[in-house]
Parts: sequence; structure tokens; C-alpha cells
Amino acid sequence: MSEAKPASMSRTTMTDIIFPSDTNYHGTMFGGVVMRYIDKIATIASMRHSRRGVVTASSDSLDFLAPVKVGEAILLEAFVSWTHRSSMEVYVRVESENLFTGERKTTATSFLTFIALDDQGKPTPVPAVIPETEEERRLFESAEGRYQARRKRKEERESNS
Repeated sequence: MSEAKPASMSRTTMTDIIFPSDTNYHGTMFGGVVMRYIDKIATIASMRHSRRGVVTASSDSLDFLAPVKVGEAILLEAFVSWTHRSSMEVYVRVESENLFTGERKTTATSFLTFIALDDQGKPTPVPAVIPETEEERRLFESAEGRYQARRKRKEERESNS
């Protein structure tokens, strides 16, 4: 395993404009399309951190806070917020921007977990993450609780199988 890396090395941003084909009959973006964007940007952030192929292990939370409307821009930002042995927790924030007024709103937040894979497709160790900003430190410090909740859900699933 290599040395720890700053969270900024995994920070990834993406911007797109929302067209009618991305929206439902309310003129707002389909939740599934937002989810696809989130998974894609989180994949990039986790690959930047690990410099390995990755797979999505879980989507812990996806909170929709406001709609993204047709004609607005969608802005996504992701970074690795915490790591365990071979897993990486990635935080994603989604915003919308009215391109005429410049008004921005946080529209969704999400935590996902990715596993780094070696050349044989097996889990492989990843570098630790070094939080730098206040937001990164806050997420890093609260990550152990989210990790334990994921483990508990997994154990409950396995015991119910």
C-alpha cells in the first residue's frame, strides 16, 4: 500500500446541462439519471485515489434535497472522504445552477463505497486519505460511524439469508 494521499487528489467535478430527455413529466431531472451521474463521478474519484480499477460496493445514502429543472446546469463534486483496507468512502454533492440568474442550490448528497481491485479482480489495499478542508475533516471524523452502520447492515443481511 502506498502513502496516504490528500483528499484533494481525488476531488472530481463534472458539469452538464439538463435537456428534456433527462426529465420527467414535471420538467425535473429523473432521479435515476442523477444516480447515474453520482455513480460515475464517484467511480472517477475512487480511481484517482487508488489508481486501481474499482467496483461500487454500496450506496449508503442518496438524499434528494431539491429538483434539477430542464435547462439548468447540474454540477457534481466528489472526493474520497475515508478509507479502510480496500474500501473507499466517496462523498458526492450535487448542485443545480440557473444559468440565467446564476442561482445555485444543493440538490442532492450521497455517500458511496468503492472497493479497489488488483489485476486478478481481488480486493487490494488503498492509501489512507488525508483530510485538508473543514468539510473533509468533518466527513472524515464521522466516517467510522457510517462504516460501522454499513457493517451492521451487511451482517443483518447475511444472517437473514
